[in-house]
Formats: sequence, C-alpha cells, structure tokens
Amino acid sequence: MNEKTRRLPPGQHEIDRFPVLQYGNIIHVDRDAYILTIDGLVENPVKLTLAQVKQLPRQHETVDIHCVTSWSKLDMKWAGVPFKEIIKLVKPKATARYVIMHCADDGFTTSLPIEVMSDDDVLVADEYDGAPITDSHGGPIRTVVPKKYFYKSAKWLVRLEFVETDQLGYWERGGYSNTADPWKEDRYAR
Repeated sequence: MNEKTRRLPPGQHEIDRFPVLQYGNIIHVDRDAYILTIDGLVENPVKLTLAQVKQLPRQHETVDIHCVTSWSKLDMKWAGVPFKEIIKLVKPKATARYVIMHCADDGFTTSLPIEVMSDDDVLVADEYDGAPITDSHGGPIRTVVPKKYFYKSAKWLVRLEFVETDQLGYWERGGYSNTADPWKEDRYAR
C-alpha cells in the first residue's frame, strides 16, 4: 500500500480534477455586496463584508477532500480564516454546542458540533489553489472541514449560527449521515 492509498478512506477512489457537483443551479453571490452574518448564541454577533473577512487572521491548508459519492481529491490547497479565529471573534456563549452553516442556495444548511469546527484545519475559506473560490465551487466563501464528507463543507456561505440544539441540514434530512466520517464510511443515517 503506497502513501496515497493510505490517505483514501474505505470505499473512496482518487481523482485528479476538482468536479463540480451541485443539486440545482450554480449560485452567483455578488462579491461586492457579500455579507457573512455570524450570530446566534454568541457574545459579539457580527456582519462582515468579504473585504472584512479577508482582513481576519489567515491560514493556508493543504488537505484531502472526500466526497460522499466516493471520490477523493488529495492535496487540495485552501486559504481562509481558521474557524478558531471566528470563535475568538464572536465568543460563543456557554450554551452554544453546534454551528449551523446557512448557504445562499435557498434553504441549504448543514451543521457540526463546535468541537469539530474547532479542529486546526477547518477554514472559512475564500481561496482555492491560490485564487478566489469560483461560483461553481462555492465562492466567494465556503467552509472546508476536511475530516468530514465534503457535503459538510458548506458552499456559498452567508451565515454561521451558533445554537444549543443540533438541526439536521438539507442532505441529512434526505438520509445522509449527520456525523459524516469518511474513515468509518459513515455515508447514510442509521
């Protein structure tokens, strides 16, 4: 088994190009009018323009991405704000346990525990491969959560809502796993 094969979770195969997978239309978010709202159970709710997001502390990550449809793309280069910096900025209240990611794609949400979002490699990303994230890949801003199937990395992000009780997102209500661990082949709800 070579090094790349060891990086593929069970049931996954490596691909070379970054495919565009979208149920419905590709969303265009006006970058000049973009606002990211961060609210819910936080001490300091904020609304940030794209320029303001880009002024927050930044991090570059090279990570492997695993799609629930069985492809994996290795060594993907992303840049953006580490989610830990978002936590420092808004100061979640003690009752906050989850983050709901709301997307410009009407009605699309997904959620994860704050502890998962606090991993060192989780980003609120605005760059892929050294360039702004394109509309087709969820720009101007998306989350990147490498340790989960990629449907947990929300495209066209417009709001981060800190909540006490988890809420199933679009794909999770449709039968996909809420925990989405690719190393356990945790694709579907049980």
